Formats: sequence, C-alpha cells, structure tokens
Amino acid sequence: MKHTDIKELFTSSAKYLNECVTVCGWVRTWRDSKAVSFIELNDGTCLKNLQLVIDKNAVDEAQTKPALATGTALCVKGSFIPSERNGFELLVKNIEILGECPTDYPLQKKHHTLDFLRTIPHLRPRTRYFEAVFAVRNELSYAIHKYFHEHGYKYMHTPILTGSDCEGAGEMFRVTTQPWNAKYKSEGEYYADDFFGAKASLTVSGQLEGEVAAMGLGKIYTFGPTFRAEHSNTPRHAAEFWHIEPEICFCDLHEIIDIAEDFIKSIIGDVLKNCPDELAFFDERAEKGLIDKLKTVVSHDFAKVTYTEAVDILLKSGKTFNYPVEWGCDLQTEHEKYLTEEHFKKPVFVTDYPAAIKSFYMKLNADGKTVAATDLLVPGVGEIIGCSEREADLEKLKAAMTKRNMPLEAYTDYLDTRKFGSVPHSGFGLGLERILMYVTGVANIRDVLLYPRTVGSL
Repeated sequence: MKHTDIKELFTSSAKYLNECVTVCGWVRTWRDSKAVSFIELNDGTCLKNLQLVIDKNAVDEAQTKPALATGTALCVKGSFIPSERNGFELLVKNIEILGECPTDYPLQKKHHTLDFLRTIPHLRPRTRYFEAVFAVRNELSYAIHKYFHEHGYKYMHTPILTGSDCEGAGEMFRVTTQPWNAKYKSEGEYYADDFFGAKASLTVSGQLEGEVAAMGLGKIYTFGPTFRAEHSNTPRHAAEFWHIEPEICFCDLHEIIDIAEDFIKSIIGDVLKNCPDELAFFDERAEKGLIDKLKTVVSHDFAKVTYTEAVDILLKSGKTFNYPVEWGCDLQTEHEKYLTEEHFKKPVFVTDYPAAIKSFYMKLNADGKTVAATDLLVPGVGEIIGCSEREADLEKLKAAMTKRNMPLEAYTDYLDTRKFGSVPHSGFGLGLERILMYVTGVANIRDVLLYPRTVGSL
C-alpha cells in the first residue's frame, strides 16, 4: 500500500507540511479523553514516534476504539501539521485497522527489563531499545562494507560448510544427514556414508579460505556468519555470530595494526555521524557518557603494549585477580578490564603473545617463544579484534601444525599457498556483535542479536 515513512516526514518536513499524507505503523501508546484521543505511532524507520491527533467529532468513534489498543497495526490518513510540543503531528481524517492486537500483548508497558524481553525475541524489535540496536547494527554493517570498498578490498564469500578447523580448538558444530540412530563399526565408516563422504562442520572462521583468495587478489575481506561450540555462557559469547575478516598480502604486523585502528575509528565515526538519535538513546539508557567515549576513541591514538609488558603491569597493579597472572597465561576478562579501564583508560593493542596460547597460523618471532600477533582490547567489552601476521614459511607452518597434532593432509590447499609463491601477509578478525556492544554500550551479546544462539538455548 502506498504510504510515507515516518522518518521521511521528520527529515523532509517542509515537503509534507499541511499536506494530506498516509502513514502505517504500530500503536506504541495512546491517551484517550472525551473529545480527543492521542496515539503514538511507530513504523520502525526511526526512533521518533508520530503523534496522531483524533478529533472524535471529526472521526467516527467506531474507528477509533479498537485502534487505541497498544500493538495494533494501522493505516492512517491525515494532515501533517506543526505542533508546539512534538514538532509535528498528524491530524487524523481516516483510520484503517490492518491488524488488531488483543489485551494479552506482552508489550503493554513503556519499559521492560532486558531479561524479560529475551523471553520474547520475536516481539522485542517493536520496542525502542531494540529498534535502536538494530538501526545501529545496520549502520555499522554498511560502514564496514563501505570502508573496505573504498580501500580497494574485494568482498569474498567463504564456505560455511567446511572440513577444516581454523582455530584448532575442536569447538565446531558437526553437520550431518545421517539418522540419529545410525550404527557403524567406526567413525571413518560413519562419515564415509554421510553426504560429503567426510566429516563436515560449520565454519568457525573464513580465514583459511580468505588467505587463499588474498594470495591471488592481494587484499580481500569476508563478512558472514560463523559458529563456535564453546561452552561459555557469558554476556560476551554466542554460538552464532557475524565475523569480519580482512586478509592482506605484503603486509606485516605493524601495518595491519595501523589498518585495524584506522578501520575501527572509521566505522565508529560513521555511526556517530549517522545514528545521533540512537546513540543519544543508548547514552541515556545503556552507558552514561557513551557518546563522549566514542568521540575520544575516534580522535585519539590507541595504546600499544607487548604481552610481556602487560603481564608486568598486571603484576605491579596491586590488584588481586581471580585468575593469577604469570607469563604464559591467557589474559582473562578481569585482566583486560584492568588494562583498558584502569591503566590505559582507552583501547589498547597487546602484541607478541606466547606461541603456546595462540593459533598455529601465526608467525613465530625471532625469539622462538612469541608470535607476531595482537589483540585489540577495549573498555567494557575486552577483546574485539584478534590480529596477526601469518606464518609465511612452509616448514615453520608445518612444524606448528604437527606440534598441535593437526592432520597435514586435511590442509593441503592451505599449505600450497606457502609452497607456491609465499608472501608476508596479515589479517584480523572482528566480531560484529562485539563492536556493536562497544558502540551501543549494550552489556550482553544476547541483546544485539535478533535470535541469540547460546549454550543450552536454541
């Protein structure tokens, strides 16, 4: 049906002023009196509601009564006029009910707890909170594509179904067409009879295939869903999330760090520019001082520190951590929070991690103990980027894989990239939901996904 978006009315108000327009949307709130009724209508195109003014002497009351129910879907015609209180409002001439909403509609109140809204994920996009979340998610996704497009990267679509484990952690979801009660003498026999004739899983990362593409195309990026079967029931972990992974040839660790910082500043800058209403909402409802924090990030250099220096800072902090700090330990959330929120008070790149706690594909440093890798840690969220220079030497790469008991025959294509014209190259991975949490101040990853997939919850 032909209608005008509410966002269009507010952004191009002069064009529609005192004109008869048609709008569609859902009733958010209503107030009723003897002669006049007021409806707040929202169509999802912007955070602002359009106030509908219903003069009961001019509009058939039989139309208005069912239309007043919260959640009802309406098509309304009326005059778009100025309003002292609201800026603009619609003086209603005709109301058509598109979808009635009964009184057991769960979103009757103005404000609901996020815990409650997680129980009704199919309805929560109708709230202002999640309307704002998904508006910022949309803008952030566009900004990511725009950045890479403007810097000459090619967008690659890497497989979701895979036979290789990029991270080597084994936390993969198996994909099968076999019946649940299939009985075979061995695992090999079981997989031989499956769809692919081999064990198949959902990808944890498009990196390995991305490296293959970069070896011919120079610099590429992937942006798609990834899946990790981690039993981590925390506010930062989800089993299904969206992953951004650029791969760049002829690029060392120092250069990829500069690219990562420029990238983060660019996409945050785009959100600051294009989502002012949503960020103002989150500044009030999710994280006080959010906008100032984001402006500071965009306008200041990130800190850089080696893993060894970070461990030394933690040991000298005087803090008692739940997880003891020693060289060789994996930094925990509490350690990351201290470094970003108390010591540096800004995002920080931690570089040169011990090889033993990092992935097989990272370049071994000259000391033989650490790798050319970095994590970008940010206040409030922790790690949002994992980044490294990839091991370009075939024999060193094979040695790292063998040490981790990885079957080399399963990675023949990947190893060939080092056998035939290997070059220094680097890349990073950024979880969309992690950066979205940072940009909005939303504290739980379940609240930046339409349908969050977490351990024990499908």
